[in-house]
Amino acid sequence: MNLLIVTACPSGMVTSVLCARLLEAAALRLGWTTRVEVHDPRAIGSPLSEEDIAAADLVVVVKTGELALDRFVGKRLVQSTPADALQDPQRFLEEAAERAEVLQPQAAVPAASSAQPRLVAVTACPTGVAHTFMAAEALQQAARQLGYALQVETRGSVGARNLLDEAAIAAADVVLLAADIEVDTSRFAGKKIYRCGTGVALKQPHQTLRRALEEAVPQAAASPAAAPGKAATRSGPYKHLLTGVSYMLPMVVAGGLLIALSFVFGIEAFKEEGSLAAALMQIGGDAAFKLMVPVLAGYIAYSIADRPGLAPGMIGGLLAGELGAGFIGGIVAGFLAGYCSLALSRWLRLPQSLESLKPILLIPLLSSLFTGLAMIYVVGTPVAGMLAGLTAFLNGMGSTNAVLLGLLLGGMMCVDLGGPVNKAAYAFSVGLLASQTYAPMAATMAAGMVPPLGMAIATLLARYKFAQSEREAGKAAGVLGLCFISEGAIPFAAKDPLRVIPASIAGGALTGALSMFFGCKLMAPHGGLFVLLIPNAINHALLYLLAIIAGSLLTGVLYAVLKRGETAELAAVTEQAPAAGGQLAERPSGRHA
Repeated sequence: MNLLIVTACPSGMVTSVLCARLLEAAALRLGWTTRVEVHDPRAIGSPLSEEDIAAADLVVVVKTGELALDRFVGKRLVQSTPADALQDPQRFLEEAAERAEVLQPQAAVPAASSAQPRLVAVTACPTGVAHTFMAAEALQQAARQLGYALQVETRGSVGARNLLDEAAIAAADVVLLAADIEVDTSRFAGKKIYRCGTGVALKQPHQTLRRALEEAVPQAAASPAAAPGKAATRSGPYKHLLTGVSYMLPMVVAGGLLIALSFVFGIEAFKEEGSLAAALMQIGGDAAFKLMVPVLAGYIAYSIADRPGLAPGMIGGLLAGELGAGFIGGIVAGFLAGYCSLALSRWLRLPQSLESLKPILLIPLLSSLFTGLAMIYVVGTPVAGMLAGLTAFLNGMGSTNAVLLGLLLGGMMCVDLGGPVNKAAYAFSVGLLASQTYAPMAATMAAGMVPPLGMAIATLLARYKFAQSEREAGKAAGVLGLCFISEGAIPFAAKDPLRVIPASIAGGALTGALSMFFGCKLMAPHGGLFVLLIPNAINHALLYLLAIIAGSLLTGVLYAVLKRGETAELAAVTEQAPAAGGQLAERPSGRHA
């Protein structure tokens, strides 16, 4: 393969040269012949000659601005950005060779069909705070770069935004569902659908859009009774659990903050009947927290069996609360109700004239009866005993066990920055709030703030190791960290996971351990440091801040030490390349076999 590499990054020579070096080294490892042109007036080297272009099999253009490509007409060409090229240069070149298209006359981009690909997308994550909107933004930017028409609907904690209308759905070639929770697909009947998680869409937006166009599967029109079964087969129990947690969170947040507000008047002020503190406790502790488990169970069942599962799930969840089985019992009730409703919708056969009675009468009745009896006679008592034992252990554990639990929860919060492990630790801590166990929630939220705060600190301590764009990302990460949005560290983790993730886990584990050791208890499950503005929302506030600062400093210092600057990375790549590649240190362009 005779490859031409053209880099043009007006923001500075470092990015242009770094892209050229990394791509050329990757091409050499693939055994390709290369010729490089760095489009920067300050760079050393001559432009590509007509002979070089004529002999080329593939042209790769990495740029961040406008660049005339007329001289490459008739050659197979791919355009991209430094962010894509630097993520994995060798894989980037291999994919470029597969998707390159012949550049047509009077076109500044690779040849495309006259019909522009049209997609619509829905993004949704369990908390609906960060991944939902970051994935949407990444997909929109990738679509602009690829020349695709894309409209994205976000389903976050504030509800659906930028709703897809019927005309947009009808005109779309593909529907992309980048969701970690179950979303209603009835309006997409007959369309080709591609599913993935928000993390994949965020980290690999270009590949996600291309796979959506290539691998989308038609969504057959389905009856209301059949649709739930199809949805359920494409998602596992973990996704159903996250759907329930997603709908439960507003109840927990509202209830926790209202309980915290009642403490403004004193820790025991709510015991005075008729007082505002008592009213706040009644709204938050009696109403919102009482609804928490039924909503969790109801929407787990809804995720499995759609609407027919909602009523039996909520009934089972309410019974779990009354029986003392708590959030664990609610999870069990949700799965019992969901799979029972799903089985009835699949296997219960009725005459066509009575088929409409299934989703509104027979399934809710029979499923509620089965779930209720199972909770009362089989599940409720042992699960209640298990939860009581867990609560007693957590409330009575010594400092050593508390530190170990804090280490575990803190490390889990930093493993995948909003992914499954992070959500598992968070869901466990949120569930314990209904049992008046508040220490794990404090450790979990504190540790979740550490990765983005640590990245912000690292960009300050070792500024020379970070590009200007990374320093700007560090400022944004610091703000997101204060708000308890762990995803603020994702841009750093995506680029350098082998250093960012271990540094984050170390800091998060330290923070979680210190929070548990200090006996910190948090009433609210979200809000970051801004929760501290509510008096008595957390005890030992200064020690809590100390735990967060200690973990963030550890992560920041570790990553600042481990981080390799752009110059070091460039030198490492040059050393790994063959001897011929070493000449690149003096000449940005040259032919190599």
